[in-house]
Amino acid sequence: MEYTRGFPGGKEGSMKFLWAPWRMNYILSKKQEGCLFCSKRVEERDRENLILHRGTEGFVMMNRFPYNNGHLMVIPNRHCFYLEELRKNEAKELFHLLNLTTQVVRETLYPHGFNIGINIGKAGGAGEDHLHVHIVPRWTGDTNFMPILGETKVVPQYLDETYQTLYTGFRRLLKKGTRRLGGKRP
Repeated sequence: MEYTRGFPGGKEGSMKFLWAPWRMNYILSKKQEGCLFCSKRVEERDRENLILHRGTEGFVMMNRFPYNNGHLMVIPNRHCFYLEELRKNEAKELFHLLNLTTQVVRETLYPHGFNIGINIGKAGGAGEDHLHVHIVPRWTGDTNFMPILGETKVVPQYLDETYQTLYTGFRRLLKKGTRRLGGKRP
């Protein structure tokens, strides 16, 4: 962490910054024309595109530049920018997919908690102008000195291995036909 000096409206030394240098790969990467989510959704290469599950109104996709192992996104099929643009059936399924996804992650990766959030607009931190929900599994002690001093983020599993683990988890949970809510807490 680094502290600012003389932040307007705050105490000197009160502003803290979180450095995430591994995100530079994403920031500096060549961006494709059009919406990434819209283009990946219509392709029939789910494994290559890291799409784990497709619902009627949305889909679940791994983040290729994860903040943590198992960083997933729940994305509506229809291109919308704001939450209020979602139709009732889309909003309902988005929340259902969010629920399903956290259950799969809990039963396959065993996190101690989650960060779940929506970035809206470039100023809000969104990399795409297509509404999506981030699900970032967290483990006690999952942050350490590596990102700060070593400018390296340790993601303990290859994306392909995480994909297979989660894909199998989705299939197993959906095959059960029931959704067990809650479950064992860490």
